[in-house]
Amino acid sequence: MTKNLNQGIYFMLISAVCLALMSAFAKVLSQEMPTIEIVFFRNVIGVGLIMLTIIKTPILNVGGKPWLLFFRASIGLLAMLSFFYNIANIPLANAITYSRMSPVFTAIFAMWFLREHINFKGWIAIAFGFIGMLFVMQPEGLLFEESHIFGLVNAICAALAFTSIRELKKYYDTRTIVLSFMGIGVIVPVISMYLSSYYTSDIFYFMMGEFVYPNLKQSIYLIGVGITATLGQVYMTKAYGETKAGIVGAASYSVIVFSIIIGLILGDALPNIMGFIGIMLIISGGILIARSKI
Repeated sequence: MTKNLNQGIYFMLISAVCLALMSAFAKVLSQEMPTIEIVFFRNVIGVGLIMLTIIKTPILNVGGKPWLLFFRASIGLLAMLSFFYNIANIPLANAITYSRMSPVFTAIFAMWFLREHINFKGWIAIAFGFIGMLFVMQPEGLLFEESHIFGLVNAICAALAFTSIRELKKYYDTRTIVLSFMGIGVIVPVISMYLSSYYTSDIFYFMMGEFVYPNLKQSIYLIGVGITATLGQVYMTKAYGETKAGIVGAASYSVIVFSIIIGLILGDALPNIMGFIGIMLIISGGILIARSKI
């Protein structure tokens, strides 16, 4: 039992490092190419890696929920676009902290859509999460900045995607779910990049950007995004397979610590006192929710 516990935490720490590195690669790339192109290459590499597994082990699906599959893919893409857009425009730690709010929203959506019960500890965790979010945002009055909106969109859309996966796993192979998400994450960016030179509206501006042919350094970073993203998913899956979900779920919040360290190396400033308090509240809320699943 102890060996499995240590192994699960070890795998989750590797996953957290991979996610922080992926975000760092994306942040550096965003200085020279649009977010939509980074998302495109991240998904192209992912599709290629999944196709290799399908050649070895064919997919078996029950099927029957195509619209839910499409919803998960679309909402997942919106979450990814919001996440990468924030990475490009705010400190790394803040962007990742917003994404760590998704378990709080997942608990709420699971109660609404899946009729799951939230106990007293769960409501305390949700309160911690929302208060922590306000501390990180530090809005002036009721005025929220662009990054705040994208942070909330990222967390809410990711939570909706995670909630839908619980139902989809009854009908589809996990690779089908991921492939549908990455597939639409290739198709939509191609359309967006093609239309960008003709697009003049301010609506959906975060999805627009003309294709920049990557040079050698950018190509290496793009490969780094794809590999670290894939490794992060693999080791996260391994972690949840080794020990109880609550333990590895709590360990997953180490990604915020790694993102602060890597952000400092990239030139980000340390969060202020209010920001640190907010980060600790969000971590505490997430750990409470995770531990309720032990």
